Amino acid sequence: MMRLHPLIVIEFLRGLGVPGALGGVLLGFALVYALAGILPASQERAAVLERVDRAQAHLAAIQEGGALPPESPARQLEDFHQALPPQGEATAAIDRLFEAAARQGLSLARGEYALLVDADTGMARYQMVMPVRASYPQLRRFLDAVLDEVPSIGLEHLELERKQIAEAELEGPIRMTLYLTRR
Repeated sequence: MMRLHPLIVIEFLRGLGVPGALGGVLLGFALVYALAGILPASQERAAVLERVDRAQAHLAAIQEGGALPPESPARQLEDFHQALPPQGEATAAIDRLFEAAARQGLSLARGEYALLVDADTGMARYQMVMPVRASYPQLRRFLDAVLDEVPSIGLEHLELERKQIAEAELEGPIRMTLYLTRR
């Protein structure tokens, strides 16, 4: 490879003059614009076209009966309300909670219970705060069982501590909310 002497480059640039230097600067800006603006935009365009193709394929599958159309938000909310137990079945759900605790050898001490009703949504929430004392594996199995057997219950807060480092049992309050409809 032949090396250019700096004096040759300087003489060439002087020969271009001011118009040539401005042209070089404009050429540099055009290159930066192409790399920073046009290339990312073309990649984004390709991604949008791919999403359009997938949407058209899904629409064709819906029209042919191979796929279900998406549900409207109102229908999803109605399905959600239908899946919740009625307020009158709160006792049965709480009984399942205590049965799950008994199966794990936990005794749920007396706690605080509050029924909150939202007139706008037609839902009721039964909030329970119960102190618990158990080993970690017992507590894990209990929570897994409750969340599996009572799908309309939610674990909202769990605060556990050991009184001493060598102690195997944890203790603290568990706050759960049972979601119900007011049918």
